[in-house]
Amino acid sequence: MAGLTDPDLLFAGEGRPLSLARDLYAGIKDLPIVSPHGHTDPRWYALNEAFPDPAQLLVVPDHYIFRMLFSQGVRLEDLGVSSLDGSPAEADGRAIWRRFAEHYYLFRGTPTRLWLDHVLAHLFGIEEPLNAATADRHYDTIATLLQWENFRPRALFERFNIEVIATTDGALDDLGWHKAIRDSGWEGRVVPTYRPDAVIDPDFEGFSANLDRLGKISGCDTGSWTGYLDAHRQRRAFFKGFGATASDHGHPTAETANLSDAAAQELFNRIRRGSDDERERKLFRAQMLTEMAKMSRDDGLVMQIHPGSWRNHSPSMFQKFGRDKGFDIPTRTDYVTALKPMLDCVGLERDLTIVLFTLDETSYARELAPLAGVYPALRLGPAWWFHDSPEGMRRFREMTTETAGFYNTVGFNDDTRAFPSIPARHDVARRVDCAYLARLVAEHRLREDEAHELAKELAYMLAKKAYRL
Repeated sequence: MAGLTDPDLLFAGEGRPLSLARDLYAGIKDLPIVSPHGHTDPRWYALNEAFPDPAQLLVVPDHYIFRMLFSQGVRLEDLGVSSLDGSPAEADGRAIWRRFAEHYYLFRGTPTRLWLDHVLAHLFGIEEPLNAATADRHYDTIATLLQWENFRPRALFERFNIEVIATTDGALDDLGWHKAIRDSGWEGRVVPTYRPDAVIDPDFEGFSANLDRLGKISGCDTGSWTGYLDAHRQRRAFFKGFGATASDHGHPTAETANLSDAAAQELFNRIRRGSDDERERKLFRAQMLTEMAKMSRDDGLVMQIHPGSWRNHSPSMFQKFGRDKGFDIPTRTDYVTALKPMLDCVGLERDLTIVLFTLDETSYARELAPLAGVYPALRLGPAWWFHDSPEGMRRFREMTTETAGFYNTVGFNDDTRAFPSIPARHDVARRVDCAYLARLVAEHRLREDEAHELAKELAYMLAKKAYRL
């Protein structure tokens, strides 16, 4: 096929595995998309305005793109990424797009290339490869289409066949855009997710002021331990009122603690006074993961733990550009020892769901699959972030299925800010899973009827069940 995508993308090259994969994929490719964890902006759906231009839609907000270009010497300012001090950054969308197109070859072999080729071909009808020579033609095509009503956020939501999408929202967010969506009468389902890092992590910038604000908006005394916990309960209930079914926790490690009430109160008092003891700050984060798990046991919010990223690895880039600029780097992560205090407290709860993610693939078979394969409260999130790729997804299935099975996983989530890539990401995951299931059938490890049932579970049902959507 001469186009940008092939109907047998990611399937075996020939024989029965190819035929089986095709059949499995045909049965699930058009299922609705359930997107239980992501970072799209709720204001898009609230305002339903046209996206500004191809660069602002596809390049400027996507750290997968600009981190690769930065690694090859392209300045972030030249890609339209603004610095915190307001220094000039490229504002001409066409200039940004040309620079991106000139360097598109850098993405050969990467999942970003798969997603972008899918977007160009299936969303914008472009079949000619992107490069310096085609940059302006493709820019003009996309820019024209973005002015059409059927390329606005709500129309794309419906075109992508999204059944529900969850955004990620800070604990201090007033959820004004979610209220606007609800009040608009539009039937698209967009729900928030409770992300309390800014009021749980003492190393988060402005932590003390954040606690003050948490107290103000919740009406609780965040100067005391009990009042602080009540403030979280109040905010979680507020989020649930807008349809939230999950919380999300991006801690540096998976470390948990289970202190006595008296010890936890004393620790909070020291943290609230501004303790600069690194051990106390780590212990507080650890205790708060357990507190959040206990609250999830009580209020039903699914708890997601995303540990193991060294956030903002370059201090100079963080100081200049702020968070989420491509400098979050994976670290080695312990789960068996780290999670034990929390699991001792709530791990046997059958009605609690804690979804574990990792950036440390060495933990799949050694730690995560055995844990999820026995503790009723635990489920495994899909291959995440740097491993959200065909090879990463294959490794995840190969290293976790033997011990945890399929039903202790939660299907796929796209975890993206790049709205147009959502169908592409789900399509890649569905293709990889169909290829894996086809292999099991071809090796006589799975019946064909079981493979068809599992294909639907992995593409659609497991996410709905796990996230209570």
